[in-house]
Amino acid sequence: MNLPDFIAKRTINSKTGQFSGSIHKIAVFSIAIGLAIMLVALLIMGGFQKTIKEKVYSFAGHLQVTKYTMSNSFEETPISNNTDLYNNYQKYPFIKHIQSYTYKAGLLKTEEAVEGVLIKGIGQDYDTSLFVSNIIEGRFPELKSDDYSTEVVISQKIADLLQLEMGEKVLMYFVQNPPRYRQLEIVGIYQTGMEDFDERLIIGDIRMLQRLNDWKEDQVSGYEVFLTHPEEEERIAEEIFGLVENDQYVSRVTEKYSQYFEWLELLNQNVKLFLGLILFVASFNMIAVIFILIMERTSMIGLLKAIGAKNSLIRNVFFYSGLRLTVKGLFWGNFVALGFCAIQDYFKLIPLDQENYYMSYVPVDWSFPVIIGLNVLVLVIIALTLMLPTLITSRMRPIKAIRFD
Repeated sequence: MNLPDFIAKRTINSKTGQFSGSIHKIAVFSIAIGLAIMLVALLIMGGFQKTIKEKVYSFAGHLQVTKYTMSNSFEETPISNNTDLYNNYQKYPFIKHIQSYTYKAGLLKTEEAVEGVLIKGIGQDYDTSLFVSNIIEGRFPELKSDDYSTEVVISQKIADLLQLEMGEKVLMYFVQNPPRYRQLEIVGIYQTGMEDFDERLIIGDIRMLQRLNDWKEDQVSGYEVFLTHPEEEERIAEEIFGLVENDQYVSRVTEKYSQYFEWLELLNQNVKLFLGLILFVASFNMIAVIFILIMERTSMIGLLKAIGAKNSLIRNVFFYSGLRLTVKGLFWGNFVALGFCAIQDYFKLIPLDQENYYMSYVPVDWSFPVIIGLNVLVLVIIALTLMLPTLITSRMRPIKAIRFD
């Protein structure tokens, strides 16, 4: 039997002394509320990061392979997709998927207004599952096998500006020599909340753009590369750069749309500072609680020393007392935090302004490594801080401790 733990258990569960009972409740409450706040902050922060990254990656992939050029034009110089990297990407374990795309600028014209947009052409290699979460109405264009499709997906913002609805047809004029136009049918509407995409981008058939550009079937603006481990994109980008043609360039989407990722990093730093402050307060509270418990149990300490108990045993009694209170606090903190996050994830009770936060509600990312890691971190830090106040018991003299009132 673990004697220090047995004494600690009896001490905590003792019904005598309303003051010590209140102190126990305060200790449990402070740890529970601190852990709950930290867990909610981390899971929501993870939800923000995951949602925004998925929105950006769904439009542009993790890496982009394009023709190396000094031009800033939206219409890129074509490259051929008849390459080993495109046709046999499965042999590279760090590549999850590759899909080709083509951009072309133009004007959407209705009777009431004209809007400059950028149409992104996609082919049959396009993975719609990566983008489907952004579709709020309709579907993706059906890419016919015999001829190109004139079906397009537009953003809710463009639809509102031009007063367009599902199923309507709209003319798109392409500025080129000679000028050309196509009548497009709206079969889907998407919304991301990100101005870089919603204000100018529509999605259509890549073969229509190839026909307009007088390109061959294997000519595209570039490839979007999706990685199995996006966190290693810097290293993988260098490796893929060695696989592409000499006149091609590999760009990282985190650099191309750096404003979103820098904003996330700023939020991440604020959360880390916030968590550090809460951990400090929780540790300080536990030290204060143990000091109070030691003062209240001074007579017990003197009695234990008088009958021959070692200092290490007495220190362990109060260490286990603090540890038991900490575990109770962790249990209730997890219960409150995970319960709150589950309710928010299912019912989406807390809304957000999509124009400012790029999403319409507070997201939650159920990262179990984060949940387990935070619990372990809190337990270890508080366990280490508990060793400090218990050292005072070794300096107490039995006679004075027994007579302490």
